[in-house]
Amino acid sequence: MSDEVKVVDIKVFPHRYLKAETTERVLNKIYDLDGVVRVIIHGQPLPKTVPFGPARGLPVNHKDRKVIKVKGEEMELKIKVGEIIITACEEKLEEIIKNLEKICEEDFPFGYDIGVGVFTKIKPTVTDYMKYGDVNRIDPRLIGMVDTTSTLKDSVKLIK
Repeated sequence: MSDEVKVVDIKVFPHRYLKAETTERVLNKIYDLDGVVRVIIHGQPLPKTVPFGPARGLPVNHKDRKVIKVKGEEMELKIKVGEIIITACEEKLEEIIKNLEKICEEDFPFGYDIGVGVFTKIKPTVTDYMKYGDVNRIDPRLIGMVDTTSTLKDSVKLIK
């Protein structure tokens, strides 16, 4: 996300949480679009163990916490996806939105909303400098993605 390429965020907000199979299908379709820089998924966590209460520490066997394959890369789905944020090249915005609407019509029969704006950080933050040091040497898709206490491999999966 250098100064030469202008980027914009597109938020896809399905009216229901997505199942793992739907998430996998939609992410693969999104990554096939020309001009997509990065994709971020948000949603409710699907913990491996019960975090609190009398059952604390017992395993949670949620059917949607599974490994999905996106563009040949396996990733464990640790959340119930409730929104998808796509960072895209501004010059391809119209084409991407048109294609996103087709994808959403096919895969979200329950409805969805699409918004365009700034939903992610594109300039290095203080946290980025603390975490990475020289931010000019890291992949620009990592800017603003993690906090200082998290482990990168636990919260970010880079898809080529």
